[in-house]
Parts: sequence; structure tokens; C-alpha cells
Amino acid sequence: MAQPNIITGLDIGSSIIRLVALRRKDDGSLEIIGASEKISEGVAKGMITNIEDAVSSISEVLEQAERMTGLPIETAVVGISGTYITTLESTGVIAVAKADKEIMEEDVERAIEAAQAVATPPNYEILHVIPKDFTVDNQTGIKDPVGMTGVRLEVQTQIIMALSSQIKNLTKCIYRTGVDIADLVFGILACAESTLTKKQKELGVALVNLGSHTTSLVVFEEGDVLHSAVLPIGSNHITSDIAIGLRTSVETAEAIKTEVAQAKAGKVNKRNEIDLAKYSTTEKERTMVSEKHIAEITQARCEEIFGLIDKELKKINRSGLLPGGVILTGGGAKLPDLIELAKEKFKLPVFLGLPLGVEDSAIDKVNDPSYTTAVGLALWGSQSETKSARINLPSFSSVDQVMNKMKDWFKSLLP
Repeated sequence: MAQPNIITGLDIGSSIIRLVALRRKDDGSLEIIGASEKISEGVAKGMITNIEDAVSSISEVLEQAERMTGLPIETAVVGISGTYITTLESTGVIAVAKADKEIMEEDVERAIEAAQAVATPPNYEILHVIPKDFTVDNQTGIKDPVGMTGVRLEVQTQIIMALSSQIKNLTKCIYRTGVDIADLVFGILACAESTLTKKQKELGVALVNLGSHTTSLVVFEEGDVLHSAVLPIGSNHITSDIAIGLRTSVETAEAIKTEVAQAKAGKVNKRNEIDLAKYSTTEKERTMVSEKHIAEITQARCEEIFGLIDKELKKINRSGLLPGGVILTGGGAKLPDLIELAKEKFKLPVFLGLPLGVEDSAIDKVNDPSYTTAVGLALWGSQSETKSARINLPSFSSVDQVMNKMKDWFKSLLP
């Protein structure tokens, strides 16, 4: 049996699958005891594109983590992301049940269930129902109505949905590795668990996760999710642009992006040059390329990504109006001078998001923007006992049904 105080977060990215294992110590604090990563195959833009390849990639990550921790991994909190995730606003209204009209936990649950009864688009499943605020009779803006008195309880929620087929394909991949899914969480929400403080969420903040194929965004205000989106563009597009601009291979372009590229061309000396052959395994001839040219290509794509994010902020009238600023995280956020460029584009304070909420880990590689989602998923799992009352109500009703069917199906296949 897996130890009950071991919590695992599994982030299935389009380029790399990452896993973080936390252990709850006797004093209640959390420590990271394992972290592993593997280039992901069979995944693109957050979607499973080849089940066999995805299963073998996930299995390797699990094996690495089990060797590192010396413990079997039997359950994991799994992140789901992709451009097919969609959100909608919904309201639920109920009459308070008790004769003395005191609002109980059950009333809140019923109100959230009523909000969940919206007509979801065909082929979509509800992932999260996030209560934003409550109205008791005509008093609006209530965060927690339990214990208050009133006749009519209304809740404003944000519903996050994902394509049923993608949920099924993802759960199928995980179950085939022999691991149970403790929870299925929208990746950027989990990322917020590990990178944002309570104060930032209260003030108003945008969290941007720059992945390889997609960029996710979530905006918090007054502690609640105001808006979320997944954009079909990521740091791999920078690699592709460099490959086209320099007429070189994608592998060479990736090496140049990680070692040479900068997000602000103005800071690069015109005379600085690099030899492409140094970064390539195939090209042997010397080809000199200006570093400024590489920076110009990189800056153009980064500005395009920031432009799309700002467009999302304009939809909710928050462009340039978030006191908590913008937090950039994910593997793509490590590009030199990216924070400076973002400050200019967003006209807001911009910071690099690193995992918080976990004691300084002996595993250094976790203290990195690319690990924020995996750490966030594990933190989500560590809080899920208390969180289910606030965020996931009723907890994954649709996803649970899918998972139970999947479990039964797998059991029927076993000899």
C-alpha cells in the first residue's frame, strides 16, 4: 500500500511529463521527496495523440520517481490542460431549507449543484465548479454564507469544462500505468496553488504559464477566479521561428533558444555572432549568425504571445489594471529579459513564478518555473480534503462516473 501521507502530482505537458512526490511530515509541513521528468511522447497541445506512446512516457516517469523515493506510487493528482478547455458563468438559486432560515453547508452544496445544472455543450464534461460569490436575499458579495440567516441563497459560479474524449483518453493512459487518479485538475489552477500568495489573489493578479505548445492564463481578483484561458501558442513556436529564420534544424534552433536567445533585441550588441555548427550535430560548416538577429526573432514571437494575453485581459477590462501584476511561470518563462519585455507590454509589475508552499527541497531541480504545475498538483492533493468543500462541488460528478466506468472496464480485462 502507498503511504497515506505521500501525495503525487503528475503534470502531463506537451513536451515534458513531470512528477513531484510530497510527504506530509508529523508537524503538518510538506517536503518534496521525489521529482522526475521525461520527454513526453504521444502528447501535443495538451491532448493525447497516441495512447501507447503516452503510456510508456508516463510509466517511465513513475518508475524514475519510485526509484528515487523507494516507495510505490499508487495514486496521483493529474493535471489536464489544452485549448479544448472552456469556461462559462452560471448562477444557482435555492430556498434555504431550515425553519429558522440559517444557511447550512448543505444549502451551499445545493446552490452549487443548481448552478451546475446548466446545459453543457455536447461532448463536454464539467471539471470544476468554482463558486465566486454568494447573494443572501439581496445582500451581494458574500464569500461564505454558512451561518448567516436568509430565505434565498444565490451563487455565482465559473464552470470549467473539458472535452469528454480528452478526459477519457487521459484517464485511460493513467490507468494503464497502474496508477489511480485522486483528482483531475485544470493545470493553471493547480499552478496557482504553488505560485500565488493569498494576498496576490486578493489584490488582483494574472498568472501566465508559458508551456511548450500552449500558454495558460488565470486571473484572480478578491481571492476568486475571474477568468481563465488556454492559448494555442507556446515556446515551441519560438524554436520554430528560429529554425525558419536561420534555415537550420529544429534541434539546433532549440539549443540556440536555450543558450543564446534573448527576449529583448535592443540589449544585444550588433557585432556579437555565434557559429551554428557549434550548436548542431549535423552541420559541420561554419555558419556565423548575428545574436541580434536571433533576439529579434525571439522578441517578435514573445510580443505576439503577450499581445494575445493582453487581449484576454481586455475581455474582462483588466488590461493594465491588476495591482498584483503578472506572474510568468512555466519552462518558457526562463528566457533572458522576458520579464523586462513583459513589463513594457503589460504596463504592470511582472515577476517570475517559482514554487512556494513547500519547504526548501533537497531536490534542487524542483525550484524552477517549469515545475510549478507539478508542485501545484501535489499541493492541491494535500489540501483536497478541505478544498472539496469550497471548489469542487459536487466533486467531479461527471469525471467520477467516467473514472468508475474506466476502472470497471480495466478490471474486466484483467485475467
